[in-house]
Amino acid sequence: MTVLRTLIDRPRIARWFYGYTPPEHGEIVLSHRRVYIVPTRLGWMFGATVGLLLLGSINYALSLGFAMTFLLAGMGLAGMVHTARNLARLAISLGRVEPVFCGEAAQFRLYLDARSGFDRPAILLRQLASGAQLVTDVPADGVAEAVLAVPAAQRGWLDLGRVMLETRYPLGLFRAWSYIEPECRALAYPRPEYAVLPAPSADPRAAAGRAQAQGNEDFSGLRNYQRSDSPRHVAWKAAARGGALLTKQFAGEASAELWLDWAQLPADLPLEARLSRLTGWVLAAEQAGLRYGLRLPGAEIAPDGGDAHRSACLKTLALYPVAPN
Repeated sequence: MTVLRTLIDRPRIARWFYGYTPPEHGEIVLSHRRVYIVPTRLGWMFGATVGLLLLGSINYALSLGFAMTFLLAGMGLAGMVHTARNLARLAISLGRVEPVFCGEAAQFRLYLDARSGFDRPAILLRQLASGAQLVTDVPADGVAEAVLAVPAAQRGWLDLGRVMLETRYPLGLFRAWSYIEPECRALAYPRPEYAVLPAPSADPRAAAGRAQAQGNEDFSGLRNYQRSDSPRHVAWKAAARGGALLTKQFAGEASAELWLDWAQLPADLPLEARLSRLTGWVLAAEQAGLRYGLRLPGAEIAPDGGDAHRSACLKTLALYPVAPN
């Protein structure tokens, strides 16, 4: 068994054995060559029972015994065909995967298309690396959604990896399975550590910029909506009347720009703890509606606000190299 596993792990032999070259792009169709089938423990017991019935019928020349033997053997063969058919020609496509924070579970959405006029019940999907699994039924000429919740143990990109599809329908005498390895990954942000936000920057360049910035004290008018604008400043009443999406402008003293700076953290703080602290700061600053920027060794994001800015900051933190420059 160890020798066989070692041979299968070689890339060229693995591609021949599994019938595909990972990672797979686009829609995946399980051809008959990719579906494997073997008897289950119950199936082996069923086969042994049929064999004993056959020997007894031959020994005692029992016509009824022969009828029972061939009836059970025919049922077993029909069950084997239906078990393999439950997976064969099944089409799998991928849905959108939202980013998560480290320690949460990434929700990988797979859509199973029956592409046939018969139901495909009791299909088990299992992500081999984590063991996350679920069972779903695919309706005739329909599509079923399966969501695999894969834990994100560390920040960065989380690949879906190899997924096994298995079925023992309808009799449980045979086990049919197939493997897929789609090109799909989720982004895991660092685990946030919530702490008090640092004081606004005293950088003269930031102060000069703030002198020309707009404040948030008195309403002064409307302008066209931009993706970086906070939802709290959107003129929702105007949008409800069927007009274009607009953003409220305010006059008065401008709010200070907040820099979330790597250098503001304690020097003895480990790398992952620094990234967690900065992640917590980003979430807190966005929730407070502040304009904030992010400074890291080798990377800087100018002050801004909104969901797009928040996502850019979190992505930078998630993909920050293990050994900073």
